[in-house]
Amino acid sequence: MTEQDEIPPFLYVVVCAAGIAADVGKLITAAQEREWQVGVIATPTAMNGFFDTAAVEAATGYPIRSAWRRPGEPRPFPDPDAVVVAPATFNTINKWAVGISDTLAVGTLCEVAGRGVPIGVLPCVSDDLAGHPAYQDSLIRLRAMGVRFGHSYQGAEGEEFGWERALDLVEPGGC
Repeated sequence: MTEQDEIPPFLYVVVCAAGIAADVGKLITAAQEREWQVGVIATPTAMNGFFDTAAVEAATGYPIRSAWRRPGEPRPFPDPDAVVVAPATFNTINKWAVGISDTLAVGTLCEVAGRGVPIGVLPCVSDDLAGHPAYQDSLIRLRAMGVRFGHSYQGAEGEEFGWERALDLVEPGGC
């Protein structure tokens, strides 16, 4: 196989319903600049106007996934080489940590964690919710599973979400 024949690594981007999700294109662009192919999986609520779905599909060349496939339907994405969850909400983090696989997004996270796929998370959780004991327990459990977390975003004036940091969490040698 020549260098030209090499298949670029595939990144799953899991998008949750938070206002900052409107900027997920920044993460997609940054990933593509680092030579990742990208497929987006969104929570059902995130699909309800939290980001520009048409723009994301145009940028990635893949349909956004938010619902389970029917039996016999082909898989629209290859297996992931890494997964980024950004923005990651209180709800998704807590459901994932205890294995409540009630959406494709959380079900996918449960599956890939069991395969040892590198996973990076950029939480978007308020200070009040971050102080909840269930959330703290979830972080401990997910970290014990090898999940890497970036800075939690609260949406403070002038605070940057730092989409590119998510990629640093899943690339070889990342933090």
